[in-house]
Order: sequence, then C-alpha cells, then structure tokens
Amino acid sequence: MRVLFVCLGNICRSPTAEGVVRHLAREAGVGRQWHLDSAGTGNYHLGEAPDERSQRAARRRGIDLSALRARQVCAEDFHRFDLILGMDHANLRALQGLRPASAGAMLGLFLDYAPQLKQREVPDPYFDGEQGFETVLDLCFEAGRGLLNHAAG
Repeated sequence: MRVLFVCLGNICRSPTAEGVVRHLAREAGVGRQWHLDSAGTGNYHLGEAPDERSQRAARRRGIDLSALRARQVCAEDFHRFDLILGMDHANLRALQGLRPASAGAMLGLFLDYAPQLKQREVPDPYFDGEQGFETVLDLCFEAGRGLLNHAAG
C-alpha cells in the first residue's frame, strides 16, 4: 500500500500522520508492506524538518519524526501513490485541483478512517499551544488504526 498524507505546509499534521502510521504498521508486523510519505499543498517550508512541537509530542509516544523533510505535492505523486489523504477539506480541494486526469490515486480525508470520532478534519495546531499537537497525535493514532484495519480487509 502506498499512501501520501497531505496538509498545507508539511511540518505539522501530515508528517505526524506519516510517522504514526509507520509506527503502527511496524507494530502490526506489516511495515514492509507500506510505502508512506507526506507532503504539503503549499511550498512554505520546503526542506524543513517537522515543527519542533510536533517532534516533541511524537517523541513522547516513541515516534521519531526528525528525519522527515517538508516537500510539496507534485503531479507524479498522483501516479506513485494508491491513496492520497488530506488532513482537511481545503487540502482535499487543493489535491482535487492538482490531480492529473490520468492519475490512479484515490483521494480522501485521513479522518474518514476514524468515523467513530465524528470529525472529518485534523485541525492545524500551528498557532495553538502544545495541546494542539497532542490532539493531532490522538487523531492520527485513531485514523491510522482505522486505515490499517481497512487495508487488512
């Protein structure tokens, strides 16, 4: 399974989702079956590591995001990935606008894999305090488990 997680700048939500799903896939013994990446719809933070607050929150849960670097979604992504998941509706709309007509990737929202939350968007924690980053992690764990269960069929 090839999955790309997408937010606006690729320094908070999408790298957290990538790290969490990678962690969960390894724990489930299926890590080698998953190719995971993250990107942003904007080019604001190209080449930067995830926000330090995201990294701190993830480290507290045993997840290391330090090697990840921000990049922007490109047309090739729509051919390389099976599934491209936006963190919110604005990301999804941007992806729909960028998607080439010949692309095979399915688009969706990450939180659609956690319907029990009754929430469809992962809120952007960038302008919030530390708790916002913890909330993002909680949501990513729920949706990540749902994604893995869905893929297991």
